Amino acid sequence: MTDAQETAAAPDLRTPGGGPPDDGLAVDGAPIPLLEPREGVPPVVAAPEDLASVIALFATGSGPVAVDAERASGYRYGQRAYLVQLRREGAGTALIDPVGCGDLSGLGEALAGTEWILHAATQDLPCLREIGMVPTRLFDTELAGRLAGFPRVGLGAMVESVLGYALEKGHSAVDWSIRPLPEPWLRYAALDVELLVDLRDALEKELDRQGKLEWAQQEFEAIASAPPAPPRKDPWRRTSGMHKVRRRRQMAVVRELWTARDKVAQRRDVSPGKVLSDSAIIEAALAVPVNVQALTALPGFGHRMGRRALEQWQAAVDRALDLPDADLPQPGQPVAGPPPPRSWADKDPAAAARLSAARTAVSALAERLNLPQENLITPDTVRRVCWEPPVAAPEEVSSALRAFGAREWQIEQVTPLLTRALSAAP
Repeated sequence: MTDAQETAAAPDLRTPGGGPPDDGLAVDGAPIPLLEPREGVPPVVAAPEDLASVIALFATGSGPVAVDAERASGYRYGQRAYLVQLRREGAGTALIDPVGCGDLSGLGEALAGTEWILHAATQDLPCLREIGMVPTRLFDTELAGRLAGFPRVGLGAMVESVLGYALEKGHSAVDWSIRPLPEPWLRYAALDVELLVDLRDALEKELDRQGKLEWAQQEFEAIASAPPAPPRKDPWRRTSGMHKVRRRRQMAVVRELWTARDKVAQRRDVSPGKVLSDSAIIEAALAVPVNVQALTALPGFGHRMGRRALEQWQAAVDRALDLPDADLPQPGQPVAGPPPPRSWADKDPAAAARLSAARTAVSALAERLNLPQENLITPDTVRRVCWEPPVAAPEEVSSALRAFGAREWQIEQVTPLLTRALSAAP
């Protein structure tokens, strides 16, 4: 660990020369509102023939490419992209409508080998993958901010603290599926990639100053090479308020209502919450109504809901009521790995002592390195190592961490302290 890592404080890079060419800072140090893209708001590319021109333009650009995507979470079913924004030196900014253009794999291929700059890459990569855009190299400005010790890592906060500009964030939660998209929304979308290259360059310098650039590069490579996440098992168990549901028959009601709602939402292409709220599902599960009249009396199933919809939800409840006991869902989900830490003291006091020692050591090291604990090493990895520990020797601990997916920089940092923690007495 270098001296810079030991003493790193949350950086403030708002200094002359640290931002875009015009510095970005007002005389009194206050951030300057960023109101217009440098070349103005480009037209939306919504036809395959226009997309071909953009692909050719970005293929001949230079340097990394800033990429962002807008979804319609809370309005539409799923997490598909409804607008893709790009910016690259020599190509300017492009706003692409993936609904009109369809497959964007040609654009992805044109940018193969180019570094993509994204903010919170793991949020956008799934919807970009759906339309054929998959980076082989990337730079995540949010993750870079975490590793560099910034207390606030949202894009607006990062642009302000690093470059001295204030981004307008008023349209982040709008319905990006509507057409045509209003001009203010398009301006907001273009500004989201306006300074990503500048932000990337400044963060790279800061990470290098702190001795963390290699760490960041390993993290970025892990994100770029990660396979798509598998489908979530039993997604109905994530219904908000599920902790109130204790009995298996009630759990079956949640499952049947959630499944029926999901089918309707997918068919209508609307957010499931707009079809039936989670709170209504939980109310029905707790009450287990035996007919439509009883269902109507519950919150979320009032008289504004049509008779046909009420019968549909009651039919789902009836299916749960008709299930034989053997087909009812089991409480909780099968857990792969160690049990919840709160039970360790009773189940295995020695493991509890190891975990306590490991957590304390990880917390202290993360504080010294000025980065979040979960970025130093994931809590799940720490639990797994402490529950079924390898031999308390550095090479064995390193091997176990590597098997759980830890990066080499993480292994180097935490192996000594975890080796000591595994020797902790109960």
